[in-house]
Amino acid sequence: MAEPQTSTPTQHHDPRVARVESLISTILRTGVIASLSIVVFGTVLSFVHHTEYVSSPQAMERLTRPGAAFPRTLGEVIDGIGQLRGQAIMVAGLILLIATPVTRVAVSIFAFVYQRDRMFVLITTAVLLLLLVSFLLGKVEG
Repeated sequence: MAEPQTSTPTQHHDPRVARVESLISTILRTGVIASLSIVVFGTVLSFVHHTEYVSSPQAMERLTRPGAAFPRTLGEVIDGIGQLRGQAIMVAGLILLIATPVTRVAVSIFAFVYQRDRMFVLITTAVLLLLLVSFLLGKVEG
């Protein structure tokens, strides 16, 4: 006996909604893969430029100590990338990792606008604003 066809939340009758969800999925996958690649590249570059990290426990301790050799501001990250400093490149990868879900929230706002779902536009906009405010107000303790 055949079971009745039921619609699940993951099935979409509107191909435009499916394209938006596919875009969001692609953003998340691409952001995570790019971030991982950048962090790995920065790590390798750090060890290539500072071979003592492998042979000297003291050098490794300086690298892994909280706040040690890593840039703390966006300007320092940009300058460090320009100088091909591995630590700055790793931090850039971490920034990308943090920015990926924030980008997803921003894209979701446009998807909800497109679907004319005002309540979710408001909720998602509030979430995005809270994320942005938390980034602006947050600071690294050191």
